[in-house]
Amino acid sequence: MAFFIRKKANFIYSAFIFLIIFSNGLISDILWRLLEYPWKRLDYSLVTPSDGIVVLSGGRHLPPGDIKIYEWNDPDRFFAGIDLYKANKSNRLIFTGGINPLTSDLPPEGDIYINEAISMGLPKEDLFTTYPVHNTLQEAKAIKKLLNDEIPLIQKRIILVTSAFHMKRAKKVFENEGISVQPYPVDFKSNKSFFSSLLNPLKLMPSSNNLNKSSSAVREIIGRIIYGAWR
Repeated sequence: MAFFIRKKANFIYSAFIFLIIFSNGLISDILWRLLEYPWKRLDYSLVTPSDGIVVLSGGRHLPPGDIKIYEWNDPDRFFAGIDLYKANKSNRLIFTGGINPLTSDLPPEGDIYINEAISMGLPKEDLFTTYPVHNTLQEAKAIKKLLNDEIPLIQKRIILVTSAFHMKRAKKVFENEGISVQPYPVDFKSNKSFFSSLLNPLKLMPSSNNLNKSSSAVREIIGRIIYGAWR
């Protein structure tokens, strides 16, 4: 009996230490800075014109209420794609048709994005989307099929727009499908100066927000391990 009591106590202590570590703001900041390295936000002038601009789905949701207004999780991917198009980096703006397999109350994100792009004055003939997809690998395969079937490109060179933490894995997956990728990372979670975090005493205090950030970072790390996307 004493053995099981000690095992239970050790488990509780370990869980407590785990929570304290990963709910620390400095730890979550370090994890995100690691995931977003070596990417930096680029000026449009540094981007080479390409055959297509591909914007990966970023997640939308329906808020409470009867009116169907699709709210953003983060708009950076969409607006970066719009800005790259307006900067003449390509005359093809391609959105992936991301859907959440656990919900059915939203159309594919690509359909939402195309309608919003048209409302901003972009011509419909320059806008494309894929069939519905659930993850990054499916996005890459869907883009490859789109480039083969609807937008035949010999070299398949794209500007890839996604969140900075997701870019390394996405780039690896797309390149494995034979697509040449020029990364355009957005949606950075890290601040410009890491030292500002070190000087902020509030970062040392555990919080549920920091724990959530650390949890998201760990999920991306697991994804990179699965896809072999560390380099």
